[in-house]
Amino acid sequence: INLRVNMDSKDTFKEELIATARAIGRAGFGILAADESTGTIGKRFDAINVENTEPNRRAYRDLLFTTPDMEKYISGVIMFEETLDQESKDGTNFVELLKSKGVLTGIKVDKGMVTIGGTDDETATQGLDKLADRCAEYYQKGARFAKWRSALKISKDGCPSECAIAENAHGLARYASICQENGLVPIVEPEVLCDGTHTIEECAEASERVYAGVVKALHDFDVLLEGSLLKPNMITPGKECEARAS
Repeated sequence: INLRVNMDSKDTFKEELIATARAIGRAGFGILAADESTGTIGKRFDAINVENTEPNRRAYRDLLFTTPDMEKYISGVIMFEETLDQESKDGTNFVELLKSKGVLTGIKVDKGMVTIGGTDDETATQGLDKLADRCAEYYQKGARFAKWRSALKISKDGCPSECAIAENAHGLARYASICQENGLVPIVEPEVLCDGTHTIEECAEASERVYAGVVKALHDFDVLLEGSLLKPNMITPGKECEARAS
């Protein structure tokens, strides 16, 4: 019965999800990632001697969102949770400001990464707890897509392991399913990291295994692929690889 309810929820948003995904991914446009956490943006502010306060964070985002003609190039903006409730200096809510420009609002919903026990310090992304409630709230506030990032490393010791691939694929698929049940288009981001000495061929092989695991999980959870966005990594040699590709 619960599965039927969830499928009905996705059916309710089906056409909207597809339209949103197409609008974000239309040719000639990109996504602005303005979802730095409070800690991350603090590091950037430190570099220019700006205090990490709520008014300064609001002013920084205001500067980005009011850039003249940004809507000619940007189809969507990913926000940090705090930014959803902030306003431009003229009192206009940021979500409404972007909407007036034809720009869709997205929201980062993952809660960071933790180490998977029994692996070579591989990680899994957390944030599924109460995700449905948060997605419903974000939709009511005007968000129409979401972001969740997983990171998998390549090493000579067998990473990414099947354990890490399975865990991250499951998390991405559950996140995507929950988002769609609540009207948000999920950006599915299984990033195979470029750190290491691996060759471009080893990157391609690892990425293929990761993508295969993720796509299978998306199918298993009945995720609407037309209402999703896949963000793959580039296929490149590792940063420390001596054999450079041209």
